[in-house]
Amino acid sequence: MELRQLQYFVEVAKREHVTEAAVHLHVAQSAVSLQISKLEDELGVSLFERVGRNVKLTQIGRSFLVHVNKALKELDNAKQNVKEYLDPEQGTIKVGYPTSLASHLLPTVISAFREDNPKITFHLRQGSYASLIEAVKSGDLDLAFLGPVPTNEPGIQGTTLFTEKLSALVHISHPLAKSKRIALTDLRTDDFALFPKGYVLQQIVVDACKQAGFSPNIASEGEDMDALKGLVSAGIGTTLLPDSTISDSVPRFTVKIPVTDPQVTRTVGIIIPKTREIAPSDRTFYQFVINFFTVLEQYQ
Repeated sequence: MELRQLQYFVEVAKREHVTEAAVHLHVAQSAVSLQISKLEDELGVSLFERVGRNVKLTQIGRSFLVHVNKALKELDNAKQNVKEYLDPEQGTIKVGYPTSLASHLLPTVISAFREDNPKITFHLRQGSYASLIEAVKSGDLDLAFLGPVPTNEPGIQGTTLFTEKLSALVHISHPLAKSKRIALTDLRTDDFALFPKGYVLQQIVVDACKQAGFSPNIASEGEDMDALKGLVSAGIGTTLLPDSTISDSVPRFTVKIPVTDPQVTRTVGIIIPKTREIAPSDRTFYQFVINFFTVLEQYQ
């Protein structure tokens, strides 16, 4: 089994067309067909079946593709590790982040890091809580920022950087808009604007409300911070957001009010894989982030 055969196999599986795969690989169609045939002969199974002018994976072919993708990804990681071992001051770090950490934490940390490490570049990807965890596990991402930090997730090592409060964001016409602080039960009759079901920030708010003795009436949903802020600005609902997302500026026509009894909080941190060694540049960034927030906490 040769690396070339596996690469050809993946390309044909992706495009479901031998000729298109050959064009993308810059080789003759006959070369692709020959290598696929040799691979099938060695395995003793048919990986593709012909459907008109196209080809599709057989059931065993789909299963084989999963393992081949993992193997090729590991080879790419290995080559990257060797490259960065020879020159640890260079490399590309693949970092994941949720929308709630995009406006403040991410640019602050990366800007500070690049002052001392200008040759290291970043590939940044925004994603949902669950997708970021899976991407770090699979190797699609080297590490990710998350809030809250997962504590019992197999294959993931999480480090808490800080804990922050969630505050209420209400319309300026809200009866409690002039309050210095409120109890969560003060909002029990409000319509809430929250992230959709399945988003961890929705679950944090719902759990906190239930702890306070009521279930929130979720009247509107938004999939990012700007959407939720816009809903509150329009007077459509009340929401609870992490303080870091509204620390620099409160949206027009809204008021931020600290919540007590109970305080609603979340941890914020960084995750790396447990099952594989991260590259030298990843390790440098990971340690920098931890040190950065350790120093920051000492001054707060």
